[in-house]
Amino acid sequence: MATDYDASRKTEEEQKEESLEARRLTAGEHDKNSGKVDEDETELAETYELPGADLSHETLDIEVTPKQANEFTCTSCFLVQHVSRRASVGPDVCNDCA
Repeated sequence: MATDYDASRKTEEEQKEESLEARRLTAGEHDKNSGKVDEDETELAETYELPGADLSHETLDIEVTPKQANEFTCTSCFLVQHVSRRASVGPDVCNDCA
């Protein structure tokens, strides 16, 4: 019989518990809670919105402000950045993209 020397070793108590569980499973005993469905998970799943869901009834409440005089748009990542983030490499390129 081959022995796996890398496998974790179990104490005698753990081995007894495993053998008792195996006997219960073969005898047909089941966990009392195995057939129950968690109602909270079901309610939570109903609140998830799947990708591609119809959002036509939703309205956005975001105020968009125009670009300020002390901001520029990076020509690489197209994000609006403060002028202090402008790199010296090229015109209108932020430090992250440089």
